[in-house]
Parts: sequence; structure tokens; C-alpha cells
Amino acid sequence: MKLLDFVVREAVVVDLQAGGKEEAIREMVGSLHRAGRLADHDTESVIRAILSREELGSTGIGQGVAVPHTRHPTLQKLIGTVALSRRGVDFAALDGEPVDIFFLLVSPQNQPGDHLRALENISRHLKEERFVHFLRQARTQENIIEVLEEADQGSA
Repeated sequence: MKLLDFVVREAVVVDLQAGGKEEAIREMVGSLHRAGRLADHDTESVIRAILSREELGSTGIGQGVAVPHTRHPTLQKLIGTVALSRRGVDFAALDGEPVDIFFLLVSPQNQPGDHLRALENISRHLKEERFVHFLRQARTQENIIEVLEEADQGSA
């Protein structure tokens, strides 16, 4: 599974404005909605599902990275987005540091294998210093997508 198999290109957020966890999640889920991948009536329940998942333990995994995720009954296909924050977001990360790179993932409830494969793929790439460095340097949606494409080619 490649990153661009589930990252919705039109939903990539170059300059997340949120200052806190809930705002960040709302902004990213909103970008999926605006890209036509979430229905109006599902947006709020997806946000609540992600926030509920966060109550179990922060998905802010440290070193400026968070991977908020959930499964949702109305989805037919795994979707996600990438967001960058220029000033950092207080996301209650495990290391206490602000988060500036987000990978948000929402998957159908009946496809746990795809959900886990996507999370594994994201975490594998986030361990690569070069990938993280280039993501942080990205200034446009196209730049971010190019970094994801390059990562996908490297893992082919």
C-alpha cells in the first residue's frame, strides 16, 4: 500500500492554522469534507471518533509528528490527509513537543487490515529523516505530493 493510495491530494493542508488538538483535527477533517470525501452529515461524527481515539492515548508520537486516526462506519474506502503546521500545535504528544507534521487517517470499520497497513506505511516513512526533512521544507500542496510520490517510489 502506498501513501497516495489513501492520501487525498486535494485535502492536503500546507499551513494548518490550528493552535490545539481539536482545532487541528477539525481543520484536517474539514479538508477531507471540502475535497468531497466526507459527507456533511458524517463530518462531525468523524471528528468525535478521532477525538475519542485521542482520549485513549495521544497519537502525537513525538519528534513533531502525529497520526490521528479512526475507523468509521459510513466510509467505503480508506482516506487520509497530510497537514503541516508552521508554528506547531499543542497535541499532547508523548514527548511534550509541538506537532508540525500530521497524517490523518479514516478507514471503513470493516477493513482493519487496510487501516493497519496504512498506519504501518506512515510510521515506516516517518522514521526516515530525509522524508521528514523534505516534508517540513514543503511550501505548497504540490511540494507535499511530490515528497509522498518520491516516498512511494522508494517503497515500490
